[in-house]
Amino acid sequence: MKIECERLLLYPISDKEMAQLIENEQDADLKQAYSEMLQGCINEPKKRMWHAVWFMELKSQPGTIVGDLSFKGLAADGMVELGYGLREGYCGHGYMTEAVKIIAKWALVQEGVTRVEAETVPDNIASQKVLANAGFVPTGKNGEEGPRFLYKTI
Repeated sequence: MKIECERLLLYPISDKEMAQLIENEQDADLKQAYSEMLQGCINEPKKRMWHAVWFMELKSQPGTIVGDLSFKGLAADGMVELGYGLREGYCGHGYMTEAVKIIAKWALVQEGVTRVEAETVPDNIASQKVLANAGFVPTGKNGEEGPRFLYKTI
């Protein structure tokens, strides 16, 4: 499965690719998060898209991965939480806003999904701008990392 944006292709990577990503990851927190995501893929293979890492590949440069997205599972109430990150050197080009907007729209039309949320640490202004530009609005609530945002169809 691939989702096409203006400049990007978004697609979930395989369990084998996720294992490789975990093996190569230097950041302990990301390594732990990726490991939990892989376990979710293994435990719920029919719902793996809600646990898998999704690569963001440049259409103009096949094989160039500029970042990744992920969902943190599909909650019983239909909520999916979106997480994301860009690789060094690709910030400031609008790639993340483009990807977040299209993946949120896609998620909302999937069976069982009632809403798309995200959260960011309070001082990550760049991430908050991405969310605002992609159609997310603050909920007024805080999660584990900081303020939460809800996607509103734009």
